[in-house]
Amino acid sequence: MEFPDLGPLWLTLKLAGATTLALLFIGTPLAWWIAFTRARVKAPIEAITALPLVLPPTVLGFYLLIFMSPSSPLGSFWVSVTGDALTFSFTGLVAASVLYSLPFMVQPLQTAFEAVGRGPLEAAATLRASPLDAFFNVAAPMAARGYLTATVLTFAHTVGEFGVVLMVGGNIPGETKVISIAIYEHVETINYADAHVLSGLMLLFSFLVLLFVYGMNRRMPVRTG
Repeated sequence: MEFPDLGPLWLTLKLAGATTLALLFIGTPLAWWIAFTRARVKAPIEAITALPLVLPPTVLGFYLLIFMSPSSPLGSFWVSVTGDALTFSFTGLVAASVLYSLPFMVQPLQTAFEAVGRGPLEAAATLRASPLDAFFNVAAPMAARGYLTATVLTFAHTVGEFGVVLMVGGNIPGETKVISIAIYEHVETINYADAHVLSGLMLLFSFLVLLFVYGMNRRMPVRTG
């Protein structure tokens, strides 16, 4: 038996890495705001952030396909700037994946920030630390467990995407054909041998991710304010 093409695997890892990195920058301030704000819009923002957890991926993918199509304001602007369509492209996959994996980054960070509390930050402020200094030198290290969980789960969740990437990216080899799409294609063509290999890799990866998260969470001390 020949080993299946691993191009979709490398593309999947590239997508998951780009999505996780983007969400670290987007999710950190959002999770911080949700953790400590008293604004009335907190509940609606939390609901919108968690929406991908309950919304069928094909529904989210359908609306993202419309939102990012060349005929939409965003899509036409992207075409005018880059000359390429946002849909059926790797960039479009990253944008869709950021929205789809958003709660997997935000919710663990929100929980971690709430556990830290305001006390350590107020103590840092009395020592004339700026808000940014207090965050990076006090809050972020204390929320290390949350960052670990959020990063690993976001990466793993992106690796396993199917519905959203199929709707937004399609099945373009080397551009949008990620491993979940490749498995579906192998099954559709009754190529069960290659489907078994890729599915086995996904099963092993998922198990190791969960084993790593649970193991590290037990070893890392819980720090609260």
